[in-house]
Amino acid sequence: MLTILGFAMIATFLVLIMTKKMSPIAALVLIPALFCVAVGQGAQLGDYVIEGVGNLAPTAAMLMFAIVYFGVMIDVGLFDPIVRGILKFCQADPMRIVVGTAVLAAIVSLDGDGSTTFMITVSAMYPLYKRLKMSLVVMTGVAATANGVMNTLPWGGPTARAATALKLDASEIFVPMIPALAMGLLAVFVLAYVLGIRERKRLGMLTLDEALAREPQPEPETVSAGTGTGTGTGGKERLRKGAGASASGTGTGSGAFAGGTENEEADDDEFQGLDPNRSTLRPKLYWFNAGLTAALLTAMIMELMPIPVLFLLGAALALTVNFPHMPDQRARIAAHADNVLNVSGMVFAAAVFTGVLTGTGMVEHMADWVVGAVPEAMGPHMAIVTGLLSLPLTYFMSNDGFYFGVLPVLAEAGAAHGVSPLEIARASLAGQALHMSSPLVPAVYVLVGMAKVEFGDHTRFTVKWAVLTSLVVLAAGILFGIM
Repeated sequence: MLTILGFAMIATFLVLIMTKKMSPIAALVLIPALFCVAVGQGAQLGDYVIEGVGNLAPTAAMLMFAIVYFGVMIDVGLFDPIVRGILKFCQADPMRIVVGTAVLAAIVSLDGDGSTTFMITVSAMYPLYKRLKMSLVVMTGVAATANGVMNTLPWGGPTARAATALKLDASEIFVPMIPALAMGLLAVFVLAYVLGIRERKRLGMLTLDEALAREPQPEPETVSAGTGTGTGTGGKERLRKGAGASASGTGTGSGAFAGGTENEEADDDEFQGLDPNRSTLRPKLYWFNAGLTAALLTAMIMELMPIPVLFLLGAALALTVNFPHMPDQRARIAAHADNVLNVSGMVFAAAVFTGVLTGTGMVEHMADWVVGAVPEAMGPHMAIVTGLLSLPLTYFMSNDGFYFGVLPVLAEAGAAHGVSPLEIARASLAGQALHMSSPLVPAVYVLVGMAKVEFGDHTRFTVKWAVLTSLVVLAAGILFGIM
């Protein structure tokens, strides 16, 4: 019974947000609450929610201070040289812009944090997509898929979880997987090229000067997941000011999923990262900020302190050094407050969903049913089975739930047929390209919120490409004899 209700709860949630009958934040709260009552555990709802909030509170804190930190770094001009280099490469060619999005997302993903990746990528690429009226869901889809492949780095999370759950060394899992993951990343670049060619055919190719010379059109933004088209324009000054997060904030209006309701001019004015005259620039502190960011990322990779603590300290230090006067500090915090509130609110709403899913026992029953449904004849091929199961399970479950709850069971079943835990662990990484677009991943709300894309549109567009990328990783792993 719990198995059926668990799948029904997930299906109801996805249908409602993809058909836009409910906002994700409302669905994340109300749907699990109703199903908790339906299973007869309404009296325990409060306990489940508090437990879920407790589990996700460090993630919410990390996102809050990461948004402030990188928002300040964008404001003071740390990423301006990188953005100018990307703009120089991309010009106004849609194909180059989409490929540049994939490359930038992959490079920034080396820090192991999806939120950081999405903040920098969207800040850099958003103005170009808007100015050329390119599809914003192409940007979010490519960025999420590239980050999903790179999320398998040992310090990214899934590999460490698999190693911990099966008592293995993380390097023994990751290093042999490098060729398969490289094929997955290559698949993302090919996907970006194909989508970019499609955008080029739809929009044509201009020089950057021609794109800048276009007259702005005040039509509202629309995003169509079916055709992958988004509209948006801006004037010459707005593009020149684009490609960075706002000096006035990167908020998303009434919510992180309100894309399509914003006025075009207001959208472009929110992103002023390359305005050489903005008052928040701190050129004399450039190397201090670069060193601080490098030290912060190094400390994250080396796990010197918990990531939320690192970002809390980094944000406080960045604000104090770059904006020593209290009014300026308050202005910077206020500039990014909308995004902080939207993302942290979504994380705590997701805590209701995960808390009910786990507390009622639905996750455990679903996992047992899935594992029990594997035919006995597939035992010698448990690595392949694990790879295939990792796609839906890491999408519908948290990584903690999958790696600590399901993976040990799959490894035990594989061991009975002579399949080593190492092969099972490597195969379990195949689904990460899809996992990064899961509604249970807080970072995806940073992505769609800053890009002003509806989560349902992002899901409809991205899932098929993310599944294809995950299957490429799995097939490459089998071909190379890794699993």
